[in-house]
Amino acid sequence: MNNAITGNIIRFIALVLVQVIIFNNINFLGYINPYVYILFIAFFPVKNNRLVLILVSFILGLSIDMFLDSGGIHAGASVFIAYVRPLLLKSSFGMIYEHQTVRFGSVDFGSKLIYISLLVPLHHIVLFSLEIFNISNILLILEKTLFSSIFTILLSIIISVIFSRKTK
Repeated sequence: MNNAITGNIIRFIALVLVQVIIFNNINFLGYINPYVYILFIAFFPVKNNRLVLILVSFILGLSIDMFLDSGGIHAGASVFIAYVRPLLLKSSFGMIYEHQTVRFGSVDFGSKLIYISLLVPLHHIVLFSLEIFNISNILLILEKTLFSSIFTILLSIIISVIFSRKTK
């Protein structure tokens, strides 16, 4: 139990630092900005308390907001995906999630890709809607969501493949 908590704390700090130091400095054509810190929320252990996940997601988003001076938009988007995560897990993994036996290191690649491909655009649509906060700019919101989501999904898959544990 103590090892799991320590591992999650290290993962939390590492993702915040990588996001702030590396990925926040990528802004290609004004649309592509990857947000890989959401991998912490995506791969948070399923068996843990949902309220703990929502609280930790808020702290994660707030940490990113403090570095970016973005007024809480990352915290809002992070809490949203933490809240809808059980629905996404159920639709991506089916009965494995129902029996609480999802281990992200041992699930098949297709299910993991579907899960990340659902989670990332939801995060981004909330994030950019809060950032722009003007319904007349819906095309801009959708463009930023689409391009950033594609780049974030690609990076998230690469990172999850590189850091996944090979278990049989």
